Amino acid sequence: MPARADRSVGTGALRSVSVHTAPLLLPVSGPPIADGALAVRAGRVLRVGPRARIEALYPARDPVRWPGMIVPGLVDAHVRLGPRLGPALGSVLAHGVTAIAGVVADADGAAHPDTGSGGAPRPEAGPRPEAGPRPETGPDLASAAVRAGLGGVTYLETRCASEGRWEAGGRDRLIAAIHEVDHPGLVGIAAHSPDPLVMEDLAVLSRTFGLRLLVELGHRGVAFLEEAGVLGAGSHVVLSGPLDEADRKLLRVRGTTAAVTSPFAAQEMLDGRNAIAVGTRTGGDPLALARGFARGFARDPGTDRLLVEALTIGGARALGLDEGPGRLGRLEPGCRADFAVFDVDADAETACTALLHEGPGRCVATFTAGRPAWRRAVPGRAAGRGGTAPGGAEDSATG
Repeated sequence: MPARADRSVGTGALRSVSVHTAPLLLPVSGPPIADGALAVRAGRVLRVGPRARIEALYPARDPVRWPGMIVPGLVDAHVRLGPRLGPALGSVLAHGVTAIAGVVADADGAAHPDTGSGGAPRPEAGPRPEAGPRPETGPDLASAAVRAGLGGVTYLETRCASEGRWEAGGRDRLIAAIHEVDHPGLVGIAAHSPDPLVMEDLAVLSRTFGLRLLVELGHRGVAFLEEAGVLGAGSHVVLSGPLDEADRKLLRVRGTTAAVTSPFAAQEMLDGRNAIAVGTRTGGDPLALARGFARGFARDPGTDRLLVEALTIGGARALGLDEGPGRLGRLEPGCRADFAVFDVDADAETACTALLHEGPGRCVATFTAGRPAWRRAVPGRAAGRGGTAPGGAEDSATG
C-alpha cells in the first residue's frame, strides 16, 4: 500500500517529511530528473532532485518507491458540475487530476419559466403541476470538489438575461450564493449573460471582490468580452471552436488563457503563441483529450511538451494558481504537493511524449497537498516502502 505522508506539521522535524521516488520525475517547470525524488512536508514540496541526493538529506525517512514517473497533478480547466457529477467527483482523481475549474450551473437565471426571450413575463398558461424535489444546486454543489479532495476554483454561473432582471435581484442572489459557499476554497464567477451591461457589472464585481472569471465562448465573441471589460489575467475563456488570428491576438494582449475543449478548437492554438489549458467539460480524462489534440498533427516532441504544460502549468495559470506559495501545476520547492504517478516508462528526452501518448488510463496514484487521495495497486509494480510491493490490485479513493 502506498505510504501516507506524515500529517504532523512540526517545523524542521524530519519525522514530518515524506519522500517519494520514481525512475523519472517530471517537474514541468524544470528538466526531467532521471531516478528522481521529491520530499514533502506540511502539504508543500520541500525539495526535488536526484534520488540519491534527496535520500541522503533525509536518511531517517523510508521512501515510497513508485514505478514509472511522478508528475504534477493535472488541472482540468473546465468541468460542468451537476447532480450527477457532483457525488462522483472523486473519480476525477483517478485521471491524475488534482484541481479543477468547476462550474456550478445557474439554477436561477438560466431558466425563467415565466419569461420570454426579451425578459417580459409570459401570460399564465393554466395551473402548473406541483414542483418535485429541488435538485442539488448552487452552494450545495459548490463544495463537492473540496469534499472530494480536489483543489481549484468553484465558479458560480449567472445567465441573467437582462439588465432589468439583474438589477431586480440577480446581482443580490449571486452575491448571496457566493457568501453561502461553505468551503474555504476559491470561488469565481462563470459569466454567461447575453446582456453587455450585466457582463460589465460582473467584470466590476469580480475585480471588487477579487474573484476569478470564466466565460464559455459561443454566442459571446472575444470582441464582446473585450468591450465588457471581461478579458484580462483574472479571467480565462473556454473554447469549443476555432478562433481567428484577431481574436487570438486579443487574448494574448490581455493575458487571458484559453481552455481548449475539443480538437476543433485546438487546431490554431498549438503554435505556442497563446497561453492555453485543457478542459474536459465532463470531468473525464484530460490527458486522453490532449492526446486527441496531438493526433491532428505530425508527432512532434515540441507539441507534446506544449500540451503537457497546458495540462499542468497552463491549467494553474487559467485558475490564477500558478504563482506564490502553494502554487499548482509544477513540482518545485514551495509549491503545493499535488502530484500523480503514471506507470509509464520513459527517459528524460521522451518524458512528455510518453506521458501524453501512453499515460491515459495508467495513473497509479494521486496525491493532494501531500496526502494520498486515490490509488491503484498494480500487481508486480505497485509502490511500497523501501521497494517492497504489496500484492493484489485495488482502485480506491483514500481521501
